[in-house]
Amino acid sequence: MATRIELAVFDIYGTTLQDMGQVPAAFETALKAGGLAFSAAQLISVRGASKREAIAALVEKRFGKSNPGNAARTEAAYAAFQSDLLARFQKERVAFIPGTLETFRWLRQKGVALALNTGFDRIIANTIIDRLPWNDFSVETVVCGDDVLQGRPAPLMILRAMAKTGVRNPAQVMTVGDTVKDLEAGNNAGVGVNIGVLSGAHNRERLQQVAHTKLLPSIADLPAWWQKHLNQGVT
Repeated sequence: MATRIELAVFDIYGTTLQDMGQVPAAFETALKAGGLAFSAAQLISVRGASKREAIAALVEKRFGKSNPGNAARTEAAYAAFQSDLLARFQKERVAFIPGTLETFRWLRQKGVALALNTGFDRIIANTIIDRLPWNDFSVETVVCGDDVLQGRPAPLMILRAMAKTGVRNPAQVMTVGDTVKDLEAGNNAGVGVNIGVLSGAHNRERLQQVAHTKLLPSIADLPAWWQKHLNQGVT
């Protein structure tokens, strides 16, 4: 590869954290409480987005973009979603996808800085991170949906991770995520390597619809792929 990767930016839920259904369950509970029932397919379509933006998009689908009550409906549903999801992450099991820490350590040995980004707000992200078994390991920075003005597919979370780690050239950045919006954000940021993983919300068929560097079964497969391709100058 012509340009050395200096920073790897990973999504959290479904990419580094096992997807145990907490997010769709919280969405369903919050939306039903507000009289907003949606199909599983409709909920899957907004995975990867800022959660407030995802709910706003669903509200607009139901009531139309110009409905004057949309803002209030969105905020009520978002507050219910946040409360439900926070309770789930505080009580239910949270765990890394197998191989996550091993991949992180391997990349760190390569001199790559590590960042997490997520559509969750800071309170939920910190709750998750504090409950995970890091074993004295840590990443350089965590960027949350409420840190930026616009969530995925906008590139702002990736750009903020770059600013936090001092990486200026997006061609020196690798992004890894499990949703269409993760891949779209990587493309919009102009990253050098844009990886999709099949361990979370979106399947191969969905992810293949977006330009990407490679689709991998999980984060655990990244080191082997890196050694085979990136070290040989092939992306």
